[in-house]
Amino acid sequence: MSSSDDEYEVAVVGGGPAGLTTALYGARLGHETVLIDRGGGRAAMMADTHNVIGITEDVSGNEFLATGREQVQSYGGAFVRGFVSDVERTDDDRFRLTTNDAELLADRVVLATGFSDERPDPPLPRTGKGLHYCLHCDAYMFVDEPVYVMGHGEAAAHVAMIMLNMTDDVDLLTRGAEPTWSDETAARLEAHPVEVVHEDVTGVENDPDSGWLEALEFADGTRREYRGGFPMYGSNYNTALAEGLGCDLTDSGEVDVDDHGRTSEDGVFAVGDVTPGHNQVPVAMGQGAKAGLAIHKEIREFPRSQEAIESDGPVDADEVPAISPSLMATALAHEGHAGGPRAAGAEPDAETRAADDD
Repeated sequence: MSSSDDEYEVAVVGGGPAGLTTALYGARLGHETVLIDRGGGRAAMMADTHNVIGITEDVSGNEFLATGREQVQSYGGAFVRGFVSDVERTDDDRFRLTTNDAELLADRVVLATGFSDERPDPPLPRTGKGLHYCLHCDAYMFVDEPVYVMGHGEAAAHVAMIMLNMTDDVDLLTRGAEPTWSDETAARLEAHPVEVVHEDVTGVENDPDSGWLEALEFADGTRREYRGGFPMYGSNYNTALAEGLGCDLTDSGEVDVDDHGRTSEDGVFAVGDVTPGHNQVPVAMGQGAKAGLAIHKEIREFPRSQEAIESDGPVDADEVPAISPSLMATALAHEGHAGGPRAAGAEPDAETRAADDD
């Protein structure tokens, strides 16, 4: 348990869907948890939220994230708005996190630092209104509409062919760059009804009312109508903190983790887009939940091991419960608590009823 306002059992760096979920599990499972977030990120760019059960399309990314932060804080999790410039392991095997204007200590650290999409050179459509970075999130928006894919590598060629599942009008825009896809990919592309356009983009036409893309203009004077598209120029993974701690990376540049978010360094976890896998909100949330559970099982006080019982004796009645006084007070006042404001006539939820899987 923490011994001061700046000491925590769990510190989560990054407030996207993965980080928020990890912090939520940490706080609800009775651990002093802090979420440190500088703001922004990929999820914050979402004009609408797609593919998240229970969340309607009209919820923006910023609204989704704000609700998540409120949930974490409602369970007693601390929130710090700031940028973590460094994380180092201390002599007593904890972690010191340095932010803009503070230092925090934690027993476990979770890196949910994500990645940044590589943006092509302008002119470009408006992000979220014709320029889209998540194929599996946004392809549905362009069923039976004219679509572009921008890029000159393997990913661009494959995404152009994938979009044929949604529409019969797909152009692949190399913007004057020499294609770098393989001969095999070139042959496959040739066998699909995708038009490869080599001229660079010189102008963008948007609907004056909605701001949505209407057309792109090209260096040869042509104009092509599109409703949206996907730039495929790669990603920059935010792994500086992980590398500083000695965590292994994959060949593709993500933080290498096991199925529960554990990195190669004891006590360091990573979740979300900075790790391998699909870059999807529900996937990130699942990763956050699994990491939160794994951390709980590592640091919870009980059940005490047989070795500890032999060494220290049985658990004394005054040692339980292990939850800190501050988190206990928060739980007792929370609307989700059995004795809280909604207790009268309420049934326990499925998570409360479920036995721990250990």
